[in-house]
Amino acid sequence: MPDQSNDYRVVLFGAGGVGKSSLVLRFIKGTFKETYVPTIEDTYRQIVNCDKNVCTLQITDTTGSHQFPAMQRLSITRGDAFILVYSVTTRQSIEELKPIYEQIREIKGNLQFVPIYLVGNKCDEEDKKVSSREGADLSSTWGCGFIETSAKTSHNVHELFQKLLDSEKRRNLSLTVDVCPKKTTDKRKDNLKSKCVIT
Repeated sequence: MPDQSNDYRVVLFGAGGVGKSSLVLRFIKGTFKETYVPTIEDTYRQIVNCDKNVCTLQITDTTGSHQFPAMQRLSITRGDAFILVYSVTTRQSIEELKPIYEQIREIKGNLQFVPIYLVGNKCDEEDKKVSSREGADLSSTWGCGFIETSAKTSHNVHELFQKLLDSEKRRNLSLTVDVCPKKTTDKRKDNLKSKCVIT
C-alpha cells in the first residue's frame, strides 16, 4: 500500500461481544450503548493530521465471528494498523486473538512498521478473568502495545487511538485537526476557531 495515501486504515479484531463497536463509537461519537448488536463490518472515518496535512483515519470494525475469512484477510491486507480487542471478563476472548495475530504476521510479514495494540476492554468490570499482567505479558511476546480500556466509562479510549497513531513511524499522525479558516482579519472566525476542533 502506498505510504502517502490520504487514508490511514485501522482495523479492529476480536471475538463477538468484547466491545469493538463500543470502543469505536465512544471514540468517534462519544456515545455508549448497553445493548449488543452483532457487527458484520462497519467503517468509520475521522479527520486527522498527517505529515502536517489533513488525511482520513478510516476505522474498520470487523465481525466477531469466523464466518467471513475472506473479509478478514482483505481487512488485514488493506490495514495500516491493528487493534486486537479482548474482554477482561472472558479468557476465551484473548485466546481467540492468537490466530488473528498469527494471520496478521503471515500476511504483513515484517511487523516492525505495523502498529498493533492489544486492548483489554471492559476494565471497569469487577469480574475479571484476565489480569493486566497477562495482557502485558502477551503484548510483550508479540512486540506490540498494550492498554486496558472501558468503552462504558470512556477510560483510555482516546488514549488508545492516540498511542496507536504515535506508533506509526512512517508518518507523523495526530488526532487533533483545526478545520477552521486561519484568517486573522475576521474576529468572528477567530472566535469560532477554538470551537472547531475535531478530537
